Amino acid sequence: MTLIDLFFIAIGLSMDAFAVAICKGLALCKINLKKAAIVGLWFGGFQALMPAIGYLIGYRFRENITFLDHWIAFILLGIIGISMIKEAMSKEDQEPDASLKFKAMIVLAIATSIDALAVGVSFAFMPDVPILPAVAFIGVITFILSALGVRLGSIFGCKYKAKAELCGGIILILMGTKILLEHLGILG
Repeated sequence: MTLIDLFFIAIGLSMDAFAVAICKGLALCKINLKKAAIVGLWFGGFQALMPAIGYLIGYRFRENITFLDHWIAFILLGIIGISMIKEAMSKEDQEPDASLKFKAMIVLAIATSIDALAVGVSFAFMPDVPILPAVAFIGVITFILSALGVRLGSIFGCKYKAKAELCGGIILILMGTKILLEHLGILG
């Protein structure tokens, strides 16, 4: 596997985290480097951790993980998306969930990194993949794109709070649906 191959894998894996980071940034009117770094660390850390775990698990549980990864991502992203849509449709004038606390971030980090677990399993079958540099590279790419996503999302969040939350919820549901349909072979 070449560095370019690994780069494209890292970009592909980080796209879910990037989109969710944009959604998280939508809820934040004012961001700073610390908030962007927190989101980046959560998503980048999990995008590095999951393929490392997948690599360690190897082929022993490959079929079970591959069978379930898309369902887990679909359910988690769907629940989060529906919650965001409910908040956007609520008549109450409340602030969108901009929480960066453990409980809020762990669910998002897991949901966006489930596919990376399956990629890690596939790495176990490729003897030319140096696993530590590979997972570090994936984590760094995801960190950068996630921090950038928070910034991009925050630019639009203050002007369009309810619409942004609605849009973010729809995006999460669509991402979960896309993951599910790709794994079921309905989408190419």
